[in-house]
Amino acid sequence: MDAELDFHSLRRSYVTHLIEAGWDPLFVQQQVGHEHASTTAIYTCVSSDFRTRTLRQALDATMDAALRPARRAR
Repeated sequence: MDAELDFHSLRRSYVTHLIEAGWDPLFVQQQVGHEHASTTAIYTCVSSDFRTRTLRQALDATMDAALRPARRAR
């Protein structure tokens, strides 16, 4: 067995796959038995594509919310 593949590697992979698949972070935290979300974050190693998509979605939602009142005024 590869010396770098251990139990924590499996936990990291499990947490990362659940987060990237869209599972609720609280559910993921409970699945791995962490009391604090910050501990779960340590195990989360999401891809740069996932981070970019998530940031883009947040920015789009913010822009939509900011422009919504202006659209009603027309």
